[in-house]
Amino acid sequence: MIRQLLEITVPVFGIVLLSFAYGRWRPTEMGTANRLNIVLFIPALIFHALTERTGEDLPFTQLTLATLVIVLGSGLIAWSLARLAGWQPSTLVPPAMFNNSGNMGLPLAVLAFGADSLPAAVVLLVVTNVLQFTVGLWVLQGRLDLPGLMRHPMLLATAAGLIALALDWRIPAMIEPGVRMLGDVAIPLMLVALGMRLSEGGIDEWRLGLVGGLLTPFTGLLIAIPWVWWTQPAPPLDALIILYAALPPAVMNYMLAEQAGRDPSAVAAIVAIGNALALIVIPVTLVFIL
Repeated sequence: MIRQLLEITVPVFGIVLLSFAYGRWRPTEMGTANRLNIVLFIPALIFHALTERTGEDLPFTQLTLATLVIVLGSGLIAWSLARLAGWQPSTLVPPAMFNNSGNMGLPLAVLAFGADSLPAAVVLLVVTNVLQFTVGLWVLQGRLDLPGLMRHPMLLATAAGLIALALDWRIPAMIEPGVRMLGDVAIPLMLVALGMRLSEGGIDEWRLGLVGGLLTPFTGLLIAIPWVWWTQPAPPLDALIILYAALPPAVMNYMLAEQAGRDPSAVAAIVAIGNALALIVIPVTLVFIL
């Protein structure tokens, strides 16, 4: 069991920590690489996963419902806690709702459950992103940017992949290796970007950071465990949903808070401490689900 845990977690956290150390030693602008990942590599990964690796029995509805319940339920708990403690909901609620289903969730899913789990993990990622750019932006800014959402490359790739899947269309053999190679860049680059982004901030708001960092996996698991017990998804989908719920807050929370001017230093602390705590939370979760 210990060896299995190390084989799953060491590659993921190792790349993040190496990138974090490099970022501290030699700060590097990752804007161009991140834009390429969002516009090119991640859409290629999504499209390839949906069209080339997805079986007819992929439970889209079950995965979507589980994501909605976990994200919205976590947000409700975090909002209640923020009101009771006198904290700004716009600071605490989004990190509790939106976890690291991309940078950390995809590689952990593949390492823990094999490459066949990638399409399901992609569905969890896409639904989370749709919620973050709708509900999440509404919490932060009080408004929605639906035209911008409809132009988002990841959502366009998802729509194209679902249409191709419905029509039983496959990528032509001459093109498929190129699409696959583009998608293969996405996960390592996401891990590098996560480490580099975490290396940029200090831990100033440590008290709120600790609460928020613990709140994300706590609320996720508090919702996910009874949901899985009630709905009884088939293995390994049940374990994948619980692993998804235990993930730390996404770096995107900090980026959006900075853009909106909503206490970005506190959100950065939540993200940094949450991802540090994942070194404990993720292995413990894996012990119970594997």
